[in-house]
Amino acid sequence: MIARQFLSVFILAAASVALAAPARADRCDDLAKMLADQITGLKVGATRGGEIALTHPAVTQASLGCSSKNATNAVTASTDKKKPTDAYYDFIAQAAALVFTITKDDTLRGARRCVSRTNILRGYDIGSRYRKLDIRCTVAKTGVRITLSREKDG
Repeated sequence: MIARQFLSVFILAAASVALAAPARADRCDDLAKMLADQITGLKVGATRGGEIALTHPAVTQASLGCSSKNATNAVTASTDKKKPTDAYYDFIAQAAALVFTITKDDTLRGARRCVSRTNILRGYDIGSRYRKLDIRCTVAKTGVRITLSREKDG
């Protein structure tokens, strides 16, 4: 009888501790905080529709896309210049390298390669793969937009 009372008190106490624990941020929020800690000048904004807005002096607009059903995280950055600066490429390469845990040189080479392939014959919206990354770049009169992501296995 005493053992049953002790067990019910223990279960009640354990349940109250579990419910009182603070909510933990999801993996995407942790990743955005890690990016802000590693990249100088990066600020994390609001989360809307599975994307976290990022601000950085080298880019016009940037975001970190959270994992979805068929893709892992995605890093997207836009600039209003038709010929992106080295700082723009450096930002997207560093962010993608941290998110996908590959070398910065590989992400930089893939982003530059994608933009350099856009032309009148191939088109101005190109998708390619480089080092297991899916890279989509769009070049227009208003600027350049690069998205790096990785497809989920399975």
